[in-house]
Amino acid sequence: MFVDQAKIRIKAGNGGDGAVSFHREKYVAAGGPDGGDGGQGGNVVFVVDDGMSSLIDFRYKRKYVAENGENGGAKRCTGKSAEDLVIKVPRGTVVRDAETGRIMADMSDDEPHILAHGGRGGKGNQHFATSTRQIPRFAKPGFPGEGFEVSLELKLLADVGLVGFPNVGKSTLISVVSAAKPKIANYHFTTLTPVLGVVKLDAERSFVMADIPGLIEGASEGVGLGHEFLRHVERCRLIVHVLDVSGVEGRDPIEDFEKINLELQNFSEQLSECPQIVAANKSDMATQEQIERLREYIEGKGLQFFTISAATTMGTKELMDAVGEKLSTLPPVKVFEAQPISQEEWIAKVSDRKTFEIEIEDGVYYVDAVWLEPILRTVNMEDYSSLQYFQRVLRSSGIIDKLEEMGIEEGDTVNIYGFEFDFVK
Repeated sequence: MFVDQAKIRIKAGNGGDGAVSFHREKYVAAGGPDGGDGGQGGNVVFVVDDGMSSLIDFRYKRKYVAENGENGGAKRCTGKSAEDLVIKVPRGTVVRDAETGRIMADMSDDEPHILAHGGRGGKGNQHFATSTRQIPRFAKPGFPGEGFEVSLELKLLADVGLVGFPNVGKSTLISVVSAAKPKIANYHFTTLTPVLGVVKLDAERSFVMADIPGLIEGASEGVGLGHEFLRHVERCRLIVHVLDVSGVEGRDPIEDFEKINLELQNFSEQLSECPQIVAANKSDMATQEQIERLREYIEGKGLQFFTISAATTMGTKELMDAVGEKLSTLPPVKVFEAQPISQEEWIAKVSDRKTFEIEIEDGVYYVDAVWLEPILRTVNMEDYSSLQYFQRVLRSSGIIDKLEEMGIEEGDTVNIYGFEFDFVK
């Protein structure tokens, strides 16, 4: 099964928590804090695998989570950083943020792309000793790793795209000019998936050609099969428009030409401007009058025109030579640039780290702030300096100001994920 679209959830690993520890050794008095830092969380890395030809694997597994970094240890030992999670995708896959549509990466090269960064490890208590606070009984938690819902869209990397109505001979053409072996039969929609073939002109020149499944009128609006595969023509540097000049199926090749070009234009303005070469196929079954009528019309539009018979290979070499010559004058295959995160997204992302909600129930103030959970794990509620650190966090995040704004009085109870304390002004 050919699958060229998928949506998955990726989550980088969280950083490990810093450790609370004190140096204890015979004959060493007042060894001091020696809690190590937490390890780095694993990144989520996308790489190209040329052995993959579709996104079908992502239909069965939709969640990918990297490992967390290890917590810090005693004796200033830093926790082990987690291994990166490597996700393999076919070449030509475009990765977008599913929420905003922002392009995160175009997997068209051999470079690995880190799309979700692992969280940094938290600092151990060794970093918090001062002249006035010599026994810090708290450490910092690890930072959470990035997480995204991403959409994957495969856009084939081909120099040349074969387009045309069903049963005009595109599959036959690609089978005789390359080693590709598409399904060929005398009925419509025999090709249900895009087929790639490498056309070798000589020892030093070659190009990749894609047979795009038959387009029909209305394809850009979702009619037939073509609407699913128009995206694969987007990268093509050159379009070879295959027409049935014989008209054996009762269609007019000039009308076919206009209808297909209209679908390309409706799908993408850039696609409609892509250079074209027209191949009049089945010319061995056509009259000279039919050929000349079509030639006059196509050349009148300033396009190159070739009469071929894919079934007998007549004219196919001349067509491929012309394609190779035209490609030498065109820019390389289109690559989509990754889009940086917008200022609005960045502000929303940063502000989310300090968002909270407070509800009053039976006289108790319940604070809901997900980012406070890891901090609570590392705070020693029986240590004065650790409590001071926790109070500073509540003050700097605006939680205490909000409580006072809501009318909290001294002695009222505050509950943060099960930890309760009396409010003191």
